[in-house]
Formats: sequence, C-alpha cells, structure tokens
Amino acid sequence: MKLYEKNRIDWENILFDNKTLFWLLLPIIIEQFLNSFMGMVDTMMVSTIGGEAIAAVSLVDSINNLVIQIFSAMASGATIICSQYIGSGNKEESNRAAGQVVLTMFVISLSIMVFCILGGERLLRQVFGTVEDSVMENAVAYFTITVISYPFLALFSAGAAFYRASGNSKFPTKVSVISNIINVTGNALFIYGFQWGVAGAALATLLSRMFCTVVIFYCLRKPRQVIAVRDYLKIRPDIPLILAIMAIGVPSGIENGMFQFGKLAVQSTVSTMGTTAISAQAMTNMFENVNGIFGNSVGIGLMTVVGQCIGASRKEEAKYYIVKLMGIAGVGTLISCLLVFAITKPVTWLAGMEAEAAQMCFELVAVMTVVKPLVWVGAFGLPYGLRSAGDVKFSMIVSVSIMWGCRVALGILFVRVFYFGLMGIWIGMFIDWIVRAVVFTARFINGKWLYYKMA
Repeated sequence: MKLYEKNRIDWENILFDNKTLFWLLLPIIIEQFLNSFMGMVDTMMVSTIGGEAIAAVSLVDSINNLVIQIFSAMASGATIICSQYIGSGNKEESNRAAGQVVLTMFVISLSIMVFCILGGERLLRQVFGTVEDSVMENAVAYFTITVISYPFLALFSAGAAFYRASGNSKFPTKVSVISNIINVTGNALFIYGFQWGVAGAALATLLSRMFCTVVIFYCLRKPRQVIAVRDYLKIRPDIPLILAIMAIGVPSGIENGMFQFGKLAVQSTVSTMGTTAISAQAMTNMFENVNGIFGNSVGIGLMTVVGQCIGASRKEEAKYYIVKLMGIAGVGTLISCLLVFAITKPVTWLAGMEAEAAQMCFELVAVMTVVKPLVWVGAFGLPYGLRSAGDVKFSMIVSVSIMWGCRVALGILFVRVFYFGLMGIWIGMFIDWIVRAVVFTARFINGKWLYYKMA
C-alpha cells in the first residue's frame, strides 16, 4: 500500500494549505514550549528551597501528571469528534457534543478531586511507600492544594480543545501565556516573598488554572465561535452522545492513565535510590518533556487536521498530512534534542543541583539525544494521526502492553536484578520507544486505521 495517492487528492481544494498549517501549529508550539519552560522555572524555583522540596514536588507531580494525562486524553477525544463533525459540516452536532464533554469532564474531575483530598497522606504513602519524613511533609502540603485545581484544569483542557478543533489554536495559546506569567509571578511572591515553600508553588498553580478556566469559558459563550458553549446549568446528560464521545476518550484515557501508572511504578523504584536519584530523575524528565515539545505540538495539531479530513471523507488527504507533519516533527525533534543537550549542564548548575545528581542527569540526557530523534516520532507522534481517525482501541492495547512489558518490567529488571542504577530505568524506556515505533508504523502502512470514522 502506498502512503498516499497523489492523484486522488484535490490539490486545488485541500483543507489545510501550508499557511493554514503554519498558523495552526505555531501557537501550539509556542504554548507547549512556554508550558515546559515555565515548568522548568518552577522546578528551579522549588529547588532553591532544598532537596526535600524538589523531591516532594517530583513525587506528587507523578500523580498530578497521571490526572493531567487523563484530562488530556478526554480533551483529545473532544478535539477528534468535534473536528470530524466540523469536517462533515455538522456544526450543530459539534456544539451539542461540546456541551456533553463539559458536563462529563466536570463530573469526573470533581470526583477525582474529592477522592484525592480524602486520601491525603495515606494515598501518598500507599503509592510511594516509605520516604523521608521531611519529603513527605512537603509532598502532603503540595498535593493538598494542587488537587483543588483538577476541575479547573479539566475544564480548560476541554475549552482549549474546542478552539483547536475548529482550527483556532491562537486564542488558547494567548490564555495559556498569561496563565504561565501568573504562575511564575505567584511562585516568586509566595516562595520568596511570603516564604510559603512548596505550598506557595501549589497555590500559584491553582490561581493560574482558575484564571484559564474563567477566561476560556467566558469567551466560549460568544455566538460567533465555531463551537459555542453556554447555558451551562441547562446542559443535561445525553447518554448516547456521551457514550460516543467516551468511545474515543475512554481508550485514550486508559492509555494515558496506564502510561502514568507505569511511570508511578518506575518512580517508586527510583524513590528507593535516595534523594540524589530522585532529583536527577526529576530534572531529566523535565529535559525530556522540553525536547519533546515540538513533536507533541505537531501531534496536537494533527488531531484537528486528520479529524476534519476524516469527517469530510478525504482519506488520501489524511494520509498525506500525517506523512508531511511527521517529517516536520522528526526534524523539529532532532533540533530540540541537540538544543536541550547543549543547555543541560548550565541549567543543572543554575538550579543548584548537587554535583552527583547533575552528572547523572547529564549522562541520561546525552543518551536520550542519540535515541530520541531516531524513534520518538514513530512511537508517539504517529499515533496522534491514527487516533484522530478513531483508531483508539488499537493504540490503547499496543501502548499499554508495551508500556508494562518494556518500560516498567525491563526498567525494574535492569535496576533491581542487574544493578544498572538510574540508567536502567531509561534503557527500558528506550526499548519501549523502539517497539512502539515499529508497531505503529506497520499499522499506518496497512491502512486499517482509516475505517473508524466516529462522526
């Protein structure tokens, strides 16, 4: 099977020309970069409090990232189904689906928030086992405040997804930029001014997420929006539509959730290595997030592009855009990895990391810089396109299986049996990337992903 048939594409009436693609992707790249950059600034600010503080934030963020990935998956489902409705010209159904997404995500996020608040320290000890008392004290303070932001985070993710589904990625980016400024300013005020430690960092995060949600939902009420959501109190559950939306969101949510559960299992192993290893892992994870910004951003934009193509029944065009955007993502990932490698030592020095932790981090980033540009786009960028067509169950099964079979099992084996130390965790991760890339590339070539249209 050819990747795509050029003669079957209406080149004069393609849905996304180069200019449209550029202005769809650029704001997403900027937003993702700023989010990661601000996350790096947050980490550096927290690190000035002490090793116990950054270790505590790292542990709690393992749980927070699990929740974020669940919300992100549900928002991706919203983007996909709304994009397909827009591509098919059914604006009314797109708006109706958006209302059900808002209701569903609010109920789920509120439930998770209540569960985490009730769990508190007991939940943290259950997940991470025995950690130093000073680390746990900071972790409880940070966790208690950040969980309150879950409903705001979920609703903002949904609102931003609606804008992106219609091809408008600029507005949520503007809101996110202002939110990041609020977050960093709050960190400076609460950590250095009021001396509130990790609780101050958590409070700044909460306030910034509240701002995002209020602004984006205020603007979604305006009638001129392609997708408009208003009269929130009048939204009532539409079970068949919710099930259709969840048919995309749930597999993606399970995939992302299990991915984060796997990371928690790995983090539990890392936590037994001591504060130095925890700090090195936290900083390396941050660098890995930064050098994946470009690829992830292209993938997020790809959901809108492929979703609208599938909704308009333009399959060859969908394949064309996947090939084109994955090529762009590959080049961007290579450049990103090289840039991150170049700044690794200066950043670890500015962050005030201990020499041993900084060296461990540098070695991990060096190996990552070789491996990631070769396989990461096939492993994580390509599945965005497959999911956008509705092929979510295959992606879920493959991702979960490889995650636990390679990243978790091999990572723990290399650490606890072969004593590879922290590098063993990352060797398991690299094997995970390679296997995913092979499987998803084969799936794209055989074309089965094209027959899961949802809208």
